[in-house]
Amino acid sequence: MGVEEFLKEWHNDSPTVLVHTSGSTGEPKPMRVEKRRMEASARMTCDFLGLREGDTALLCMSLDYIAGKMMVVRSLVRALRLITVEPSGEPLATVTEPLDFAAMVPLQVWNTLRVPEQRERLMQIRHLIIGGGAIDDAMAAELRTFPNAVWSTYGMTETLSHIALRRLSGPEATEWYTPMAGVSLSLTADGCLVVDAPAVHDGPLVTNDIAEIAPDGRFKILGRKDNVICSGGLKIQAEEVEKSLRAHLHESYMITKRRDEKFGEAVVLLTEGDTAEARDVCQRVLPHYWQPRDYVHTDRIPLTETGKPARKQAEQLVQKPSR
Repeated sequence: MGVEEFLKEWHNDSPTVLVHTSGSTGEPKPMRVEKRRMEASARMTCDFLGLREGDTALLCMSLDYIAGKMMVVRSLVRALRLITVEPSGEPLATVTEPLDFAAMVPLQVWNTLRVPEQRERLMQIRHLIIGGGAIDDAMAAELRTFPNAVWSTYGMTETLSHIALRRLSGPEATEWYTPMAGVSLSLTADGCLVVDAPAVHDGPLVTNDIAEIAPDGRFKILGRKDNVICSGGLKIQAEEVEKSLRAHLHESYMITKRRDEKFGEAVVLLTEGDTAEARDVCQRVLPHYWQPRDYVHTDRIPLTETGKPARKQAEQLVQKPSR
């Protein structure tokens, strides 16, 4: 979908727009969302960041998903000057003018950081928001030195993009997300985050994200309930194991699970690298109860179209023991 096609849909008589979920926990699903709620979400973001009429915004993501659509809606709501480039891994390759606002996925940021002139352009963006996937420690450390505001977003298609941001750059860098105005949060009995954002979603939304909420209302995400591996009576959070390995494994990898007669579920490491090397690293740096019971090589770690780990596909790849 191009901008003109989206604008035609936006200005038609229907009160809703068709979007697709990212597919990080299964197949992407179509859903219709109300235009008035998208406008409310756009105002929340623009107000949080202090964006003003005439500010320059960059659209460099696909309009098939909510993140791309919302960049256009923010531009419409706040009268931003929108610059568009084809979605690619290097969104700043042809952009030379200063930008007040841009949204990217982690892969786009990673690629841009590797090219000196593009990295310089990235540093000059007044507000850069990053969503759609995890930001690893190395990238976070590099972004912390940026002179302008870099933000990690928290949200999902159902909340019409993000409902909270956390600062990645400067002395204000933090692991804690700050909810936007009008958003309230709570936890379920099993620790999952509940988002109540009436402007963008009808009724409280129970997520699968295990979270911690601070007394001041900020929160941080510990992992997804879907990614808890129950092995021998222990609950192991896949994201925590992956985080512990980031400084030690240089090939792409993912922690997943397999059904196991003895333990219920077994931790498995899926890697694009050498499995013997991965085993040595895990045995050296991980607690015994986190160590994978099997190591499986794959030519490519499965990802969704938006660059998130495709967890269900990974589980399917490791169900039969490797030989």
